[in-house]
Amino acid sequence: MTAAGPQTDGWRVYGPRALPAPLEAALTAFAEHGYDGTSVRDIAGRAGLSVPGLYHHYPSKQSLLQGLLDLTMRDLLERSEQALAQAGTDPVARFDALVESLLRFHMARQQQAFIASSEIRSIDEDYRTTYIGHRDREQRMVDDAIIAGVASGDFTTASPRGAGRAITTMCIGVSSWYRPDGPMSPDEVVAENLGFARAIVGYAPR
Repeated sequence: MTAAGPQTDGWRVYGPRALPAPLEAALTAFAEHGYDGTSVRDIAGRAGLSVPGLYHHYPSKQSLLQGLLDLTMRDLLERSEQALAQAGTDPVARFDALVESLLRFHMARQQQAFIASSEIRSIDEDYRTTYIGHRDREQRMVDDAIIAGVASGDFTTASPRGAGRAITTMCIGVSSWYRPDGPMSPDEVVAENLGFARAIVGYAPR
């Protein structure tokens, strides 16, 4: 897979994280110690703030988690929508673009993606509906692409939604094992896992 310029496929392009200092501090603390094992004092110290100063921006540890998850999911959804817009109307191109977007996100934003997946258990009920809504929206994009591919005769799976869940789970799982200094480049990870995803949906080239 070749990368084009950011104007045509900016959804593939990732720079350094640009989180607000309190959220960056919360992310690194949660990644090291988990949500339950992290104190507000630890987060404030990492952000270079006093505890009252941190509370001025985020009134609780829960609000830090929610702010982090919200930015993470909105970034993923925006990139997925850009990938679909670039892919056009061809069902296979749309499916490939979504899978690639998911894979690249879970490599480039590995810590954020890992926290978004592992700390769902720590979300308060008043935010859970919003967060699940974000996840469901991403899943619908994948499911709809597979359903369109079945309708066009490109995919042969008898269970489009089951295939969609399996593929999304596979892509999310990349955040738990990918290493930038590992044996595979991001492009190689995308190529291999896109092959797996196509096999799951029963891609039948015509």
